[in-house]
Amino acid sequence: MAEFDTIRTGASVRTAQIDAGLRAHMNKVYGTMSVGMLITALAAWAIAGLATTTDPASAVAQLPNGTMLNSIGGAIYMSPLRWVVMLAPLAFIFLGWGALMRKGSAATVQLGFFAFAALIGLSMSSIFLVFTAYSITQTFLVTAIAFAGLSLWGYTTKKDISAWGSFLIMGVIGLIVAMIVNWFLQSPVMMYAISAIGLLIFAGLTAFYTQDIKNTYVAHAAHGDQEWLDKAAYDGALSLYISFLNMFQFLLMFMGQE
Repeated sequence: MAEFDTIRTGASVRTAQIDAGLRAHMNKVYGTMSVGMLITALAAWAIAGLATTTDPASAVAQLPNGTMLNSIGGAIYMSPLRWVVMLAPLAFIFLGWGALMRKGSAATVQLGFFAFAALIGLSMSSIFLVFTAYSITQTFLVTAIAFAGLSLWGYTTKKDISAWGSFLIMGVIGLIVAMIVNWFLQSPVMMYAISAIGLLIFAGLTAFYTQDIKNTYVAHAAHGDQEWLDKAAYDGALSLYISFLNMFQFLLMFMGQE
């Protein structure tokens, strides 16, 4: 009986340690993601400011809403450099992130995440030239509330939603194909349909990624590999960051005011 009580007590202590570790792990995930969002917002705002001018004499182009671009803006948004700006974040994800996770230290992975957030800020800076600051802020707050609710549900639900992953990733691939097709068609109706479907897909991915981050930590916490767990936290932060960012962009199509 005493031996059983000892085993039970040890199991309870271990469970409590895992629970405390999980809370710290999730705090690191959300904290890293939040810092990444801040870097993206500041980078986008700063670059948009550097790219515009109020002096007609120094303007190289004028947007339909009256915003004037200086030589920096012309290079970023109107020259072939714009393709580099658009594709650099994708190249980082597909070519660089996996190598960082395999070979880099936790500190290097964290730095890579923040560098990616800055690249996203550069590629998204044009939203400050198209939409009003009020509508961007409003959309961000709505996205934050929706994201918090979806992530909380993914964390607390007892339902196993791991099967959602493959289905949702297939949806993302279909979404990318549809966006490429519409790049040629330039159909506003199709763009709104893509935005609505994309919003649903990344809402589902938010819940899925949250549960996956939680389950991954619980499955590996007993091994005590803190370096791996730290890198896993940054990888989880990246997944949630991308989901949040896509939800924000798709919502901006509906809520953004030019």
